[in-house]
Amino acid sequence: MASSTSKRPGIAWYTMLIGLSLVFVAPLVWMFLTSFKTRNEALAIPPTFLPEEFSTKGYQTILGDDSQAPVLTWFLNSLLAAVGHTVLVLAVASGAAYALARMEFPGKKLIFGVIISTLLIPSFVLLIPNYLIVDSLQWIDTPLALIVPGAAGAFGVFFLRQFFTSLPPDLEEAAVLDGANHFQIFVKIVLPLSKPALATLAVLSFLSNWNDFIWPIYVMFSPENMTLPPGLATLQGAYGIDYHVLMAGAVITAVPVLALFLFTQRYVIEGVSRSGLKG
Repeated sequence: MASSTSKRPGIAWYTMLIGLSLVFVAPLVWMFLTSFKTRNEALAIPPTFLPEEFSTKGYQTILGDDSQAPVLTWFLNSLLAAVGHTVLVLAVASGAAYALARMEFPGKKLIFGVIISTLLIPSFVLLIPNYLIVDSLQWIDTPLALIVPGAAGAFGVFFLRQFFTSLPPDLEEAAVLDGANHFQIFVKIVLPLSKPALATLAVLSFLSNWNDFIWPIYVMFSPENMTLPPGLATLQGAYGIDYHVLMAGAVITAVPVLALFLFTQRYVIEGVSRSGLKG
């Protein structure tokens, strides 16, 4: 009893957790409250925490002036790119990870080592090569330029391989005895058992594409084809320093991300813990 009591977290531990939670949540709360302030209050010094005059002018401006800020179009572009990219990542990564985890073929370890080594390459180094490839395929200023590049990333293969190797081999052996081939085992046994890992990778891939700011600037030139991050950045020029408008746009951008995390957080935690990527 004494031993279990001594291991129980104390007040200092909970205080630290609450403090860290406030640090991470405070910017989101400030963004949300500022989006409902008037222009003068959003610029006031010293700043106010709660809106003294509740206003939806920021949302009316950003959603009503479609000629200068087609936010809904940017939102749909971002959603199409993020969903398409996520589906493609899951298809490519799961197939490659299954082959590396469950199949035997010459050079498997070398191939896996090469894939892992690409994690060391900074993403900015690949901007120009990826642009040249996309340009040669005539995908510039099309949704394919946002969906396809990066779909065969090494992280997804590594993450799913770690999960697939943790699955008990007895299930596959029983399926082989019943006459199943690798494709049937992959589709009917491995994928259904890997929902936590697939959900985790889906969330990470969606967030990466949804929040991407640099790559869309390189490949998307038409205002109607922009995604939300670079589109909202142009509002600084269109509306000066109207922070309540910018914060309204930021809230609209954050809503799908928060909703996705709330619905999948259980799978994310389980997927990370079972893939050996704790911490």
